[in-house]
Amino acid sequence: MKKIIVLGSTGSIGRQTLEVIRSFPGEFKLLGLGAGKNWRLLSDQIKEFRPAAAALAEEQELLNLQNSLDPTCCPDLAWGRQGMEDLARLPGAELVVVAITGAAGIYPTLAALNDGRDVALANKETLVAAGQLVMDLASRKNAAILPVDSEHSAIWQCLNGAYPGVVEKIILTASGGPFRQLGKKQLESVTVDMALRHPNWVMGSKITVDSATLMNKGLEVIEAKWLFGVNYSQIEVVIHPQSVIHSAVEFKDGSVLAQMGVPDMRLPIQYALTYPDRLAGSVPRLRLTDLKGLTFEEPDQTRFPALGLAFEAGRTGGTMPAVLSAANEIAVDLFLREELSFTGIPALVGKVMEQHRIIINPGLGDIMEADRWARQTARQAVFNL
Repeated sequence: MKKIIVLGSTGSIGRQTLEVIRSFPGEFKLLGLGAGKNWRLLSDQIKEFRPAAAALAEEQELLNLQNSLDPTCCPDLAWGRQGMEDLARLPGAELVVVAITGAAGIYPTLAALNDGRDVALANKETLVAAGQLVMDLASRKNAAILPVDSEHSAIWQCLNGAYPGVVEKIILTASGGPFRQLGKKQLESVTVDMALRHPNWVMGSKITVDSATLMNKGLEVIEAKWLFGVNYSQIEVVIHPQSVIHSAVEFKDGSVLAQMGVPDMRLPIQYALTYPDRLAGSVPRLRLTDLKGLTFEEPDQTRFPALGLAFEAGRTGGTMPAVLSAANEIAVDLFLREELSFTGIPALVGKVMEQHRIIINPGLGDIMEADRWARQTARQAVFNL
């Protein structure tokens, strides 16, 4: 029985992770649960899974959670950054699922790796902002980082132990979101409701907007560089509206291996949880005879400049990827609150990047300061767009 901790259990990926665990009784033991502010859902999860410990991001919600639980079977409770790090270090855990949103996911990821724990990573900011630190620590501690994103899981499965030297390029597929056929003028009129209607995937609000701007794919480009040890010149993004091929790898000899499946996040989550085994699950099966055609096209970086900004940040390196990620987080939040236009999201991110003074070889403190600076600068710069 594999002992697991899930951080971000009340979010989209966290809930689907618990759904996978629920579907395999006897295979997993849930030792710890961590969440943001949603103490009500966390309370229900605690009552169902009976973890030894749980944590919330905010102290003000902790009392509500505590009062909702039976004192005779209440787990150890904590809050904040320290609470999440302690959860990641919980004795006996074999795998820590990090599905926390934002730069806050960096700390428990490092804590788990430092203790030699494997990490199933669903937090983009961890590798985008601190890829060098994270990968170096994982290597030193002989801990594995198992990708949960469908695209990175696909690449991981296609590589299947292949040496990096035999890889010609990695092909990241993107659905293109709901607006891939809209012109620049039409994109200026995109509303929040329109942006949250993803054609293929059911995801949280932030990642759904990122998918619509193609920033999500840009962040995945930076992640792929660190996960698979390739150069940015070896990473290609291809629009694939059907979301059936989740990504592919082209090898030196010209062979291309692709991983296919229905667009359902439970499949890559299950693979990360059961690796190196494959278990028969409840995810719908892909029937090739049901497919009406698979199409591919190049991304238009003129209409969707976020992708180019991500490549620029990645190639620049240092603290710039952290700035990209943090500024985008603020920009998306402003858009969701209808204080910024859809096309204003990449415009604001680019403006913040232009103002940043890069630290080339940053430590964790430098990265988190760059994250803080980018958030503050984005909030101020929005008034000058």
